[in-house]
Amino acid sequence: MGKRKVLEGIVVSDKMQKTVVVRTVRVSKHPKYSRIMKSSNKFKAHDESGVAKLGDTVRIEETRPISKDKRFRVVSVIKKAEAPHVVLKEVTT
Repeated sequence: MGKRKVLEGIVVSDKMQKTVVVRTVRVSKHPKYSRIMKSSNKFKAHDESGVAKLGDTVRIEETRPISKDKRFRVVSVIKKAEAPHVVLKEVTT
């Protein structure tokens, strides 16, 4: 049997119950122009305990399908976010 994929990424959304959206970044070299390119994917991951918050760096692992879109689960939180996410409202006078 093959090994499960293990990826690292940043949590970009934690608005769902027991689910976080994780953005992973992959760096590759363009075959013709030799320029370094960044490409990213977003994965929905199952977070049973709800420890991962917005901005955290997490490690996710491939697992059986949990729902229509969820194919990963959060293994661990590598690094907590520096500051909590703050949304500033625009003041109208």
